[in-house]
Amino acid sequence: MPLSSTRRTGLVDQVIEQLRDAVRQGEWAIGDRIPTEPELAASLDVGRNTVREAVRALAHSGLLDVRQGQGTYVRATSEVSGALRRLCASRLREALHVRRLLEVEAARLAATERTDDDLAVLRRLLDERDALWSQGDLDAFARTDAAFHLAVAKAAHNDVLSELCRGLTEVVASSVATTCRADAHEPEPADHRSVVDAIAARDADRAARHTREFLDHLLARHPAER
Repeated sequence: MPLSSTRRTGLVDQVIEQLRDAVRQGEWAIGDRIPTEPELAASLDVGRNTVREAVRALAHSGLLDVRQGQGTYVRATSEVSGALRRLCASRLREALHVRRLLEVEAARLAATERTDDDLAVLRRLLDERDALWSQGDLDAFARTDAAFHLAVAKAAHNDVLSELCRGLTEVVASSVATTCRADAHEPEPADHRSVVDAIAARDADRAARHTREFLDHLLARHPAER
C-alpha cells in the first residue's frame, strides 16, 4: 500500500508539473478554459482521478479556477501570481504602489545588467505595442504592453524580482486594459522609448526616473477610494 501511494503521489506531481509548464509557456493564456478532465487524462495518458487531484492542487495554489458546471480556467501563470491575486483582490491602488516600487528598481537594474538580446526584445515589443495602438487593437496592445514591462524586469536578470513583477502585472492587467479603452481617443500611448533609451545607454538613474514617472501617472488615474 505505501508503495502504491508513493507511485500515485509521484504521478500526480508529474501531471501538476506538465499543467504548470503549459500555463507558463503560454499554451493556455490567462482567462482561457483548459481541456476537460477526460481530454487531459487521454492526452497525458493518466487516469481521471490523477488529473482531478492535479487540477485541485493547482486551483488551491491559485493557478487555476474551477467553476462548477463551466469548466476550469487559467487564473495566473505561477503560484506567486496566484497568491498576489488572492492577496490584492480589489486593492488595485495598493498593487500599483508595490508595482511602482518593484518596477522602478527593475528598470534601474536592467540598465546595468541587460544584454544586447534583452535590448532587442524590448525594442521589438515596443514597436509591436505602438503598432497595435495605431491599429486600434486595444486588447492586443494591453497584452503587449504587459509583455514589455515584464521584459524590462527580465532584463534585470533577477528571477525573484521578475516573478514578483509578473504577478503584479497580471493583477492590474485588466484595469490597465480598461484604462486604455477609456483613453483610446489619445493619439499616442504612454511613451516608453525613454525607458528603453536609458537602458540602452546603461543609465540606471534615468531608467528608474522615467519608469517612476509612468507609474506615477498610472497611479493618478486610479485615485484612492473614499
